Amino acid sequence: VGWIAIDGTSINYPVMQSRNIPNFYLKHSFEKEHSDLGVPYIQEDCDILTSDNLIIYGHHMKNGTMFTGLMDYESRKFYEGHKTIHFDTLTKTADYEVIAVFKTTVYDDTGFKYYLFANAETEEDFQAYVDECKALSLYDTGVTAEYGDKLITLSTCEYSRTNGRLVVVAKKTAE
Repeated sequence: VGWIAIDGTSINYPVMQSRNIPNFYLKHSFEKEHSDLGVPYIQEDCDILTSDNLIIYGHHMKNGTMFTGLMDYESRKFYEGHKTIHFDTLTKTADYEVIAVFKTTVYDDTGFKYYLFANAETEEDFQAYVDECKALSLYDTGVTAEYGDKLITLSTCEYSRTNGRLVVVAKKTAE
């Protein structure tokens, strides 16, 4: 469904989606063969044309591939030199500017359930998501988003705690 790249990182991959088999690409390659690397993929309930937030998952691999490069965003200095995420679909190219980088957990009641926000029912829902991302952010990027903006949320495993995730949220700035 697209291609994601972040200059200055190893992130430069096709992005897949399987609406009927959630998480299929967690353990399958671009060619749909079994692979421990998987391939970055969009959550099944996201629509690349209409969703307010495209949630993209990728493995954190020890060999530095897939979404391991997202870990560099823990450093504000790295962020300052890598504010833009490129995500191209089959019909459009787009740039996204990072608004927040945070750590959370999944599969428990204590973590921020960022993966539940694909579409805003209301302006308040959108603002609540952005506000929570900004509140949890490891540093202030000085950038925010407002209702009507399109977001991209990148997620990878983070090992400082059980079921940890590092999440990078960005808003579309140019097509």
